[in-house]
Amino acid sequence: MQLFRSIVVNSFMELVRQPVFLLLMAGSASFTIVLASVPYFGLGDDPTLVKNSVLAVTFVTGLFGGIIGSSLSVSREIARGTALAVLAKPVPRWYFVLGKYAGLSLSLLLLVYVNLVASLTASRMAYDAYSGVDWSAFFIFEGSIILALAVAGVRNFVFRRPFLQEAVFNTALFTTVAFVIIWKLTTHKVSLSDLAEVDWRLLPSTILILFAVWILAAVAVVCSTRLEMLPTMGICCAIFMIGLMSDYLFGRAEENLIARFFYTLIPNWQLYWMADAIQNSQSIPIGYMVRAFLQMILNVGWLLVAAVVLFEDRELSA
Repeated sequence: MQLFRSIVVNSFMELVRQPVFLLLMAGSASFTIVLASVPYFGLGDDPTLVKNSVLAVTFVTGLFGGIIGSSLSVSREIARGTALAVLAKPVPRWYFVLGKYAGLSLSLLLLVYVNLVASLTASRMAYDAYSGVDWSAFFIFEGSIILALAVAGVRNFVFRRPFLQEAVFNTALFTTVAFVIIWKLTTHKVSLSDLAEVDWRLLPSTILILFAVWILAAVAVVCSTRLEMLPTMGICCAIFMIGLMSDYLFGRAEENLIARFFYTLIPNWQLYWMADAIQNSQSIPIGYMVRAFLQMILNVGWLLVAAVVLFEDRELSA
């Protein structure tokens, strides 16, 4: 168990220390706040457009984070010979694959968490044509990201702490503090007289997106056991697009065994996309969350079994 824990921690820290991870985290959070600060002329539906947009940003960020993270954790280590050095300990191959996926899942959890904080802040900042930009919230949140990077730079210079690692954890901490300050200590009008409030329905919606991101990460790990980053990205993007159209492509052909097979095999991402519920002012039932979680476990389970099988006879070279 100690070996497995070491692989998980090392995989997580390795991904956190990648420049692309910090770029995805800080860039997506900053862009989310920008989305809440521009006029949409949406005929009163401007806040809804903002919420849909920030959920889409979270989904796409998690998609690229999972693809890039799996390639860095699995395929690059195989190419560089690091995987062979780890497995020579000796470490079972399934330990290696499951540990890498667990570390990747933790890094995606941190990435989605920062996007969640930014999304909740954006829901508080959203306004219609009768109001204006919440500049205080904009500068507080964007300033927290800049401050996180600045503090990481100072700690790197003075204490020789790893800059990327410090910047990632500081961004998660400082953006959380910024959200609490904006939520509790500032006010903003979403319209002529209505005060803006945090839309907490984004919390279960983002959790469902996290489930989908974990499934996509498992798909990426399966591909990374045999392929490099670009083929993995192509396959994952194709599965993502097909899954978005799963109901249209396969769901209508109830009598077609092949269509039913693909409908069962390819995850239906619409089940994890709750923007329509937010638009219709509906809440997400707890029972639905539980069923989505169980479905995610089943999908991740068989994908990881496939990854272990593919990696078991993979030839490794130094």
